[in-house]
Amino acid sequence: MSGKDYTNPDLVWSPDRLKDRIGGRKDDDLILIDTRPAPNWNGGHIEGSAHLDIYGISLNDTGPEALAAFTWMLAYLMEIRGVDYGKTVVFYEDATGFRAARGFWFLEYLGHKDVHVLDGGMRAWRDAGYPVTTEAWPMAQGAQDPGPGGTRKIIRSSFASHLETPDEGKIATAGYILDHLEDPGVVIHDTRSEGEYFAENVRAARGGAIPGSRHLEWMDFVGGDGALLPAKELRTMVEGIGCTADKEIVPLCQGGYRSAHAYLVYRLLGYPRVRNYLGSWKEWGDRTDLPIEVPKR
Repeated sequence: MSGKDYTNPDLVWSPDRLKDRIGGRKDDDLILIDTRPAPNWNGGHIEGSAHLDIYGISLNDTGPEALAAFTWMLAYLMEIRGVDYGKTVVFYEDATGFRAARGFWFLEYLGHKDVHVLDGGMRAWRDAGYPVTTEAWPMAQGAQDPGPGGTRKIIRSSFASHLETPDEGKIATAGYILDHLEDPGVVIHDTRSEGEYFAENVRAARGGAIPGSRHLEWMDFVGGDGALLPAKELRTMVEGIGCTADKEIVPLCQGGYRSAHAYLVYRLLGYPRVRNYLGSWKEWGDRTDLPIEVPKR
């Protein structure tokens, strides 16, 4: 998984990189979070990882009060998995998917400087011949992790109680997008399926797209091995829809997951201004006061 020429390559780790870090870690300086559904977790996971399937933990109202409540809730869920600002955090799932990317985006939004995604996920980990375990243990006030002698000890965290001021430059709200619909320096990237974009699969009160948005499905960024494509291929795709590095890019999807995956891609490519639209189409499509268009094939 090397040689992909990303501008910010440290954001995604190869299995070798993660295995080396696990081998040299202290008791509590590395937090692994498995974001897959529970049955996948039960079938085998990386030893020492906590389980947190954040799919479905969505926000359909990006107003300030709702956003503040959502932020604290998700931060607390991270906290009881051991996340804190002074620790390295690595998210993973079966491949390089949107669950892990959503966790990555959220922590970057909260100012975390040491957060990563396992490129290729569990598929790549297993293919590399690295071990998995089905052992699980309860959590209380923080994730548990192997201590000296193979025992388990509680890693305590106060992440939700000591949140840094969120980086408003990494999130888009409905109000922000509405204010910038005519801004030539802002490009909306719709990462949904073609059916959703062309209003053939309607998943909100209205079907369609945000006026002027560009479409490129998030799955196009992932290769057949489940890992992200090299930088050259990714850059060719996004520049092909007008998402160039001199613009501010705002990815969206249905609920801020697939768009978080695009956010990760743009961060890897070194784009300086990227905002994930957290409310995405579920918010925009449900609000009849917001403009839409129905693109034609």
